Amino acid sequence: MTVIAGRYRLLDVLAEGATGTVWRALDETDRHEVALKELRVPDGVPADDVPLLYARREREARAAARLSHPAVVKVHGVATDDGRPWVVMELVRGLTLAETLDAGGPLPPREAARVGAEVLGALRAAREAGVGHRGVTPDHVLLGNDGRVVVTGFGTDAGSPDLSGPAPGRPAGPADDLRSLGALLDTAAAGGRSGPLGAIVDGLLDDGRDAPATAERVEGELRRLAGRTEPRAGAESGNAPTGAGGSPGDAPGDGPGRGAGAVPAEDAKGGSDRRPRRAGAGAPRRVPVLVAGVVGALLIAGALTYHAVRDDGPGAGPAPGGVSSTAPAGPGATGAGGVRATPRS
Repeated sequence: MTVIAGRYRLLDVLAEGATGTVWRALDETDRHEVALKELRVPDGVPADDVPLLYARREREARAAARLSHPAVVKVHGVATDDGRPWVVMELVRGLTLAETLDAGGPLPPREAARVGAEVLGALRAAREAGVGHRGVTPDHVLLGNDGRVVVTGFGTDAGSPDLSGPAPGRPAGPADDLRSLGALLDTAAAGGRSGPLGAIVDGLLDDGRDAPATAERVEGELRRLAGRTEPRAGAESGNAPTGAGGSPGDAPGDGPGRGAGAVPAEDAKGGSDRRPRRAGAGAPRRVPVLVAGVVGALLIAGALTYHAVRDDGPGAGPAPGGVSSTAPAGPGATGAGGVRATPRS
């Protein structure tokens, strides 16, 4: 396999786009895997301008390496091989937002809000460090297997159609970040413009609004929306778990990227003074009642059988309890009132 700058061994292609190819590579010095971006020269760029383009891209990549934010892909540095700069980045395992939408369709509003909040947090951190982004698209957003939302493309991509000349005369500003975010959310939610998320998207895409939204306020709204929990399907009133907010179905909190299920408040607090009820506790004690009924039935049946045997036997004596039997003593005997009894066959 090809080794870049005598250190990075190319393993396989992770992604390929208009601005270059991203490789999975092995850093043979540190013995760990990285993402290595091979920058591509756009078609039509004069040969004399290629060194200038490479120099500009390298400066941007080195500026991006100063960023430190959990939602910004970490740029380790720039490696030069045969006059071409290669950007060395952390390897984030997962899918891009574009791949996720293609595979599973639109994101639920709550998840879209979570992704949007993380993206905006990354853009704000980069803006404060003096590093702008030329336009975040679903291809620039990685949804990591560990739940992270990571923005790529700082200093390595260009959204402007003029890739060969100097930087655009009007540098992108915070308002451009918000419009880019609005388009991203509109795509992630498949144009869903209803509910709280729809109101946020409408505000981001409405250039004619009287009071432009600030990035700080929009991020706060997205994080509040991402923290809300809808009642679970099938939950009945009074039976749904209660979260920290005290309403059915509310979760005590969500970690990055985990649709944490709602848990009872006592579990969220690490314990409860209530003891768990045993299975079946509070149900009627039916076994003793059934046993008593069976025993009573057996006693009654035994008494009836005893009387029948005594009645059939000749010369029956007094019945239990001193009560005399009314059965005749034998053939020819008379019963009560002098009526002659008929022998039983």
